[in-house]
Amino acid sequence: MLVDDQHLLRMGFRLILEGEDDLEVVAEAADGIEALQTLGALPEAQRPDVVLMDVRMPRMDGIEATTEVVAQFPQTRVIILTTFDLDEYAFSGLQAGASAFLLKDVTPEDLVHAVRVVAEGDAVVAPRITQRLLEVYLRGGAPTAPSAPQSGAGEARGARGGADGTPPGAGVSDAGIAAEAGAARPLPDGRMIAEAMDDGVPREPLTQRETEMLFAVAEGLSNAEIAARFFLSEATVKTHVRRILTKLQLRDRVQAVVYVFQTGLLGPL
Repeated sequence: MLVDDQHLLRMGFRLILEGEDDLEVVAEAADGIEALQTLGALPEAQRPDVVLMDVRMPRMDGIEATTEVVAQFPQTRVIILTTFDLDEYAFSGLQAGASAFLLKDVTPEDLVHAVRVVAEGDAVVAPRITQRLLEVYLRGGAPTAPSAPQSGAGEARGARGGADGTPPGAGVSDAGIAAEAGAARPLPDGRMIAEAMDDGVPREPLTQRETEMLFAVAEGLSNAEIAARFFLSEATVKTHVRRILTKLQLRDRVQAVVYVFQTGLLGPL
């Protein structure tokens, strides 16, 4: 499903997606209210697996609409669309429960790949998105715009960190910052991770291996990259990631990344 107030953009995305044998656009909407009405009117079997959701729209924006889609139609996943990669509203969309974040000038190949990945129940965590989260929560970057929290989110117990006088992300990659934070002190134990979000949601402690996997995911590493780092098969990594999401009551790996940074589990730099 395509949700954007620009008709030409919806038309372009439709042409790209319907050029693939395994993809079909089942509906369109020009704003969040129309999107929710359309989803509600569709029979459950015909509801889309994925919604491509613009952030800035009239009547109801993409942040509020994402929150409602996640709550009302849990089998439908949301990919946030925005014009700028540093759009604070887009990050609020990730907190609201979106499974991916794409620029509107995304290449056709990347668009199709993201839709397929999210439709299969996974999520897309681009390294630059992780970097921006690091800037916000560790380097003291600009705060995100007010929005509904992610599913199961509440007040974080951990510190979010503050500015250290270094420009956000200056000369440092997302993985490099995360590695720097990890090197500064040992990783928190599994129970601390489970109790990091003070929202009343019961979460299970992680094992040491699951903790290592969680922080690798938070670096923006793919399953293949995590497998190479820990000398494991990709299938084993996928199993660990599924267990992490189940124990922490999270929808997907995007929410795992948000959880780590929102709770300050990496600690201030």
